[in-house]
Amino acid sequence: MEMQVDLVGGYYDAGDNVKFGFPMAFTTTMLSWSVIEFGGLMKGELQNAKQAIRWATDYLLKATAHPDTIYVQVGDAKQDHSCWERPEDMDTPRSVFKIDKNSPGSDVAGETAAALAAASLVFRRSDPTYSKLLARRAIRVFQFADKYRGPYSNGLKKVVCPFYCSYSGYQDELLWGAAWLHRATRNPTYLNYIQVNGQILGAAEFDNTFGWDNKHVGARILLSKAFLVQRLKSLHDYKGHADNFICSLIPGAPFSSAQYTPGGLLFKMSDSNMQYVTSTSFLLLTYAKYLTSAHQVVNCGGTRVTPKRLRTIAKKQVDYLLGDNPLKMSYMVGYGPRYPQRIHHRGSSLPSVANHPAKIQCSAGFNFMKSQSPNPNILVGAVIGGPDQKDRFPDQRSDYEQSEPATYINAPLVGALTYLAHSFGQL
Repeated sequence: MEMQVDLVGGYYDAGDNVKFGFPMAFTTTMLSWSVIEFGGLMKGELQNAKQAIRWATDYLLKATAHPDTIYVQVGDAKQDHSCWERPEDMDTPRSVFKIDKNSPGSDVAGETAAALAAASLVFRRSDPTYSKLLARRAIRVFQFADKYRGPYSNGLKKVVCPFYCSYSGYQDELLWGAAWLHRATRNPTYLNYIQVNGQILGAAEFDNTFGWDNKHVGARILLSKAFLVQRLKSLHDYKGHADNFICSLIPGAPFSSAQYTPGGLLFKMSDSNMQYVTSTSFLLLTYAKYLTSAHQVVNCGGTRVTPKRLRTIAKKQVDYLLGDNPLKMSYMVGYGPRYPQRIHHRGSSLPSVANHPAKIQCSAGFNFMKSQSPNPNILVGAVIGGPDQKDRFPDQRSDYEQSEPATYINAPLVGALTYLAHSFGQL
C-alpha cells in the first residue's frame, strides 16, 4: 500500500516477481485480439480465455482509477532480480511507480487504452456493463496518452530500463490505441484522428517487428480490416502498409527481408525470439482471414501471395515451436515428448510450498537456480525464448534469453493455435 492504492492482481511478466504495466497491457491486448478473431473456435476454452483477460483488465482498471495517472509498475526490478525467491516468500520492496501529467508515458498509456478497448469487445455480449466500463476507461486513458506526450522511460528510466524501456517511442502506441478505440467505439473521432495523424505516427514506416515495444505492424493489420472488410475507403493505404510487412516475411518475394534459422524458424533477435514468432504467426492468420473475407490477395511488387500461403507460413512456425525442428524439441513446456526442463522461472524452479513449507531466503534460492536438476514444478503451456540462430538450445536455467517464459510470448499464440487446431488441415 505504498501509494495508498490497491494494486492486487495482474500478472508478473515472465520468470520474476515484478508487475510491469507495459508488457502486461500488451499481453492483454493480444489475448483480447485472439478472442475477437478466433473466439468462435475456442469452444470450452473460451471461458478460460475470458477469465485470463478479466484478471488483467481488473488490474488495469485499478491502475488507471485516478484520472491522468497510471500506476505502471509494482516491484523494484533490480532488487527483485537480485533474489531467487518463490512469490510466496517474496520480501523485496513492492515499490509502486506511476506516470502522470508531469512525468508522462504515452507509450504505456496508449497500450493500456488499447488493452481496455480490445477487452471491451470481448465482453460486449457476455457482460455489457463491464464492457462499457472498459470502453469508458479506454477513452479517458487514451486522452491522457495523447494530451501529455512523452515516453515513459524518460521519467522512469532507472526503473523500467533496460527491462521494458520504450525503444520505439510512443507514436506507434498512439496509432495502435486509436485503432483499437476506432474498432471498439465506432466513434468517428478516432477515424478522424487516424486520418490526420497516421503518417506522423509512423503508419508507413518499414519497421517489421511486432511485440511489446513496437505496435506499428499490428496497427497496420488491424486498420487494414476496416478497409478490406468494412470497405472504409479512407483507410485504403493500410492494405499497402500491411502488404509491405507480409512481403518482408516471404522468402524469395520482392522486398523479402526476414531471416530464418536453417531449420526454418523466423529469427528476429537473440533475446526472447519466440515472442516474434508467435506475434507474427498471429498476424499472418488474422490478415489471411481479412483477405479471404474480402476476396483479396497480398501484392508483393507484382507477385501475388494468397491467404493460403500466409496460413502455410504461420503453420510452419507454430509446428516448429511445438517440436517439428532439428532438435525435435517442443518449446512449449509440458507439451510433447521432449521440452525444456530448466526454464528461467522462480516458481517453477524452486520446490513448492507444499514440499518445502519453510521459507527459502533471497540468496539461498540461487542454489536451486544454479542446479542442473530439472525444475520440480512443470509450468505447463509456457512458451520460452527458444533456440538460437542455428537452431541450438542449451536448456540452461541461467540463460534468460532462451529459457525464460513470458506472458507476451503466449498471448498471441492463443489465437494462432485456436485457428490451427480447428482448421483440420484445411488452410
